[in-house]
Amino acid sequence: MFNGIIYNLGTIKSIRKSPRYISGSRVVEINSNIKFKKSDIGESVSCDGVCLTLIRIKSNSVLFYLSKETLIRSNFKYARVGKIINLEKSLVHGQKISGHYVQGHVDTTAEINRINIVDKTWILRLKLHNKNLQKSLIEKASISVNGVSLTVSKVSKIYFEINVIPHTLKLTNLKNLKIKDIVNIEIDIFSKYISKLS
Repeated sequence: MFNGIIYNLGTIKSIRKSPRYISGSRVVEINSNIKFKKSDIGESVSCDGVCLTLIRIKSNSVLFYLSKETLIRSNFKYARVGKIINLEKSLVHGQKISGHYVQGHVDTTAEINRINIVDKTWILRLKLHNKNLQKSLIEKASISVNGVSLTVSKVSKIYFEINVIPHTLKLTNLKNLKIKDIVNIEIDIFSKYISKLS
C-alpha cells in the first residue's frame, strides 16, 4: 500500500528477459538513490504507480520483476532505457497519509491529449484507454497518475482533467510529460467499489 506522495525518482538502466521467469515477463533495473537493505528483498515498491517486487539490490541500482500482466496493463511495455520514473516505498504502520490509499494495481493507461499551463500549474487532459472505466471517474475524487496522488478536476464523457501544482511537478516525472505520452492510471478504490455497486 502507498499514498502517492513522491519524494524519489529513478532512471531505467535496463529492461531484459530473464530465463528464470515465465515467457513474456521482464526484469527492469533502476538506478536510484533510495537506500534498500537485503531484508527489503521481496518487498513492494511503487514504480510509476505499479506495485513491483524488489528481487535484487546492487550498489546504485535495484531490480524488479515485471509480469506479463503488468506489461499488458501498464506503460512499462513502452519503457526505454533512460526513462525517469516515480518511486515510492510501501507505507509503514503509523506513517502519515498525505495523499490517498494507492494499491499499485494499475487499472489502465491514459494518453495525454492536452497540457495547459495556468500560473505555473499544469492542467492535463487525459483519455482513458479502457473506456469502461470512465464511469468510475468522479470530480474531486482521488486518482493516481504514474503513482502520483492527484485530484480529478473535471470529467466528461470522453476525457478527464487533473491539475498539477508546481511543487508536485518539481518532485515527480510529470514535468516531463508531452502530448500523446502514455501514463499509468489507478482509479480511487472507493470510486471503483461504488461504481461496481451501482
